[in-house]
Amino acid sequence: MATPSGRAGDGDYGAAVSAPPIPLARARRIALAAQGFDRPRARGRVDVRHFRRVLRTVGLVQLDSVNVVVRAHYLPFFSRLGPYDRSALDRWLWGSGEVFEYWGHEASLIPAERHRWFRWRMEQGLGWQRVTRLEADDPEYIESVYDEIRLRGALEVRDLPEPGERDATSMWGWSKGKAALESLFARGRVTTAARRNFVRRYDLTERVIPSRHLLDDPPTRREAQRELLRLAARSLGVATVDDLADYHRIPIRDARSVIGELLGDGELEQVAVEGWGRPAYLHAEARAPRRVEGAALISPFDSLIWHRPRLERLWGFRYRLEIYVPADRRVHGYYVLPFLLDGDLVARVDLKADREAGLLRVRAAFAEEGHDPVRVARELCSELERAASWLGLDGVAVEDRGDLAPRLAGLSR
Repeated sequence: MATPSGRAGDGDYGAAVSAPPIPLARARRIALAAQGFDRPRARGRVDVRHFRRVLRTVGLVQLDSVNVVVRAHYLPFFSRLGPYDRSALDRWLWGSGEVFEYWGHEASLIPAERHRWFRWRMEQGLGWQRVTRLEADDPEYIESVYDEIRLRGALEVRDLPEPGERDATSMWGWSKGKAALESLFARGRVTTAARRNFVRRYDLTERVIPSRHLLDDPPTRREAQRELLRLAARSLGVATVDDLADYHRIPIRDARSVIGELLGDGELEQVAVEGWGRPAYLHAEARAPRRVEGAALISPFDSLIWHRPRLERLWGFRYRLEIYVPADRRVHGYYVLPFLLDGDLVARVDLKADREAGLLRVRAAFAEEGHDPVRVARELCSELERAASWLGLDGVAVEDRGDLAPRLAGLSR
């Protein structure tokens, strides 16, 4: 194992790695195993045990308001488990006390036992201008909102007696009431008790999260960052410093400092990966299965592909979510999902759930170079049909855009 001797300026450790580089194909299998893609999908009814396993494997699941196919947090469970009852997942996420919502990567669902590791972020706040301005100018209003929740129970913004008008100058158009709730949420004083139509209902943290997870003596910022980086390493398998830092949005300077400790304690091993051209870190418990089999559609918000530079290093897959790109400048489409097949990313599809027509629409489909388009189309068609059924849609309709679309359309008829 490399020792943390350090190199000036880059924050990576060990002057050289004497072992041969990890082959890229092996690094891919390590990464997929760390994210739970080496396990076969559930057979029979999917229950809380399966949900719990997925969340603990990936560490946190990102939330997002986009609902073009389905809300973002449902797809990582489908990708790893196959079809399941979304209402059962909802009951577990917001009714069991095992999960809480906080800013982990972005807005994320996180195992409740990890609450302690985010207390440093809660104590420092998130620094959003709309919130910090309210904290400085009118802290009494924030306290009045807190008291409303304390006395009345879980509330949405609209339930506040004086929520204020939406702010047209703010990025999200937050009202004063929403900014106050987000201040309390960021500071950990309230959390999400439930979501109705994806709208947060806020309640006191101690009424949502079991008391055993709410410590009076939380870890220091450095202790917490060390643990979060260790957890990130376990969920990534093999990763660079910036990969590890990105997972829980740890400042890169802090990550570089803490990684040396993880190396020294044997939690990580510095390695080289074929073609990466920079040091990588292998988690001590990382698995490298001989093969990874199966198919999965990958959400744009899946933790497997959060850090786009890592995605490109592992698979040569250049990916950009083009929601905010003008329509005439989009390359692949509005809401594009990569398609994983037997350990490789072999295609991408622009999808839309047309609930009125009862169809999962494939707006475009593109094959990646170097893969058999006949097999890719066949396996992708099967997965799309499975997804449509899971979403309660009657079938798949393929539009004529992308090199894979004609083959896919022929199979979908």
